[in-house]
Formats: sequence, structure tokens, C-alpha cells
Amino acid sequence: MKKIFLTAIAVFGFAFANAQDSGSYGFSKGNILLEGNLGLSTKNDKNTEVKTNSFEFNPKAGYFLTDKFALGLDLGIGSDKKKKAGEDEGKNSNFNVGVFGRYYFLDLGQRFKTYAEAGVGLNTGKEFEAKYSGVGFNAGLGINYFVSNSFAINFGLTDVLAYNTNKFKGAKAVSDFDANLNVFNNFFNTAKFGLTYKF
Repeated sequence: MKKIFLTAIAVFGFAFANAQDSGSYGFSKGNILLEGNLGLSTKNDKNTEVKTNSFEFNPKAGYFLTDKFALGLDLGIGSDKKKKAGEDEGKNSNFNVGVFGRYYFLDLGQRFKTYAEAGVGLNTGKEFEAKYSGVGFNAGLGINYFVSNSFAINFGLTDVLAYNTNKFKGAKAVSDFDANLNVFNNFFNTAKFGLTYKF
């Protein structure tokens, strides 16, 4: 699945590279960005015969207040489904909406633009028919590679910091905090890949 997905990203990149290109890469004050990040994973444990498929899609839109800093809104949609010996064991789903701030702090050549991003949002979901709601905060790093003036491939690295608290109906809240200082550890297992459009 990962090979297919990475191949698709490469095809999109080469297609966009052939678009009309003015040679101006990056963002300016007043630009708007539209972005969609996609995460897919499959885990197959042959010892327990449990297979888990996970999906996550994160569309967002932001407005640049300066050449380096943007504020915006984002959505998150995700699900995972477990099967044991071919039989469905259950499906979990989640949805979140929030705000984010993104700061571009380093140019690696003309086309690579690195950024730090932090966001806060509300989330809801369902785990084995039990509904929950909560809030969350995350801060992480990412890279845009501009294949043309308007299009970029986005590599959203794993969150450096993340805090979430969720509460199931009739139960006490459950909180978790994660700090991942080695963001390049198992990069292809944690990164989100997507496309960014600037206008």
C-alpha cells in the first residue's frame, strides 16, 4: 500500500512540475493555502491473526498574515478497522475540527520550505459503539517541496508534542501526552503525505 501511495505522489509531482512555472517558490503575505494530508497504515499480526487497517485525512486552509506566518482551519477524519481470522472485530472512527498556526523558518534551497505548526481542536469519535468527545493540542514539523509556483508536495512529520483528553459518556476523562523528540525515527511510518495549493 505504501509503495502504491508513494508512486501516486511522485506521479502527481511530475504532472505539476510540467505546469507553467514562474520560478517563484514559497509564500507571500495575502496568499491562501489549501492542503490535504493523507495517512494510511496496515498492520497484520500473524500470531494473533489480527489485521488492522487505518485511514486518516486532514484537509486544511490557511491565510498568510506575513510572508512566513499563516493562520487557518483544519479538519480531521479517521477510522481504523480490525479483523481477526477474516471476521470483523470492530471499527473505530473520529472527527475533529480546529485552528492552526504555521511558521516557515528555513529554506533548503529554492524549492524546499520547512515549517513548524501548532494547532488546537475539538474531537469526537466512536470506539466499539461507545461515543466520546474531547479536546487536543499538537505541535510538529513539516516540509513543502514546490514542484511549480502554485503546487507543492507536503511531508507532515510526526507531532513533536501532542496532548489529548477524551471523555466517554458516563465515564471520567482520559488524557495522554506524547513527546517525540526524534522526529525522523521511522519516518515513513509516522509521516503524512499530501498536496499543497497556493493562490
